[in-house]
Amino acid sequence: MRLVLLADTHVPKRAKDLPGEVWAAVDAADVVVHAGDWVDVPLLDALEARSRRLIACYGNNDGAALRARLPEAARAELGGVRLAVVHETGDSKGREARCAAAYPDIDVLVFGHSHIPWDTTAPGGLRLLNPGSPTDRRRQPFRTFMTAVIDGGTLRDVELHNLIS
Repeated sequence: MRLVLLADTHVPKRAKDLPGEVWAAVDAADVVVHAGDWVDVPLLDALEARSRRLIACYGNNDGAALRARLPEAARAELGGVRLAVVHETGDSKGREARCAAAYPDIDVLVFGHSHIPWDTTAPGGLRLLNPGSPTDRRRQPFRTFMTAVIDGGTLRDVELHNLIS
């Protein structure tokens, strides 16, 4: 099962649309996970239309129309992997322990908010992934998104993609 992980797209405030490389990954994926800060409804509509399956939540920059359609946190079981997606996880200091306590029944937590890519594993085994932002790099060297594979009940091949153009 091929996954695309997105967050902090901020369309149309930071970009008019997602980069072509992201749309190509969406078209090839079995599941798209979006960790909030969409900003406007048309991108949600577009991702719903082009994704085989979309698992998503709203972020702090998402208004009433998006909050009416998306949860604050979403959960799904994908090929034996228990996944949750939420926008904010708080300060990076203590993140692993805090998230492991908040999501004891989850294998993978996808989050956003900081625009800073993150890939760590908490002592109890919770994998924390932040794909960064494909449209607003802030102080990061690149705009980014992630892909991953779920196979045999295991998340593997997590890859951070740097968007140069």
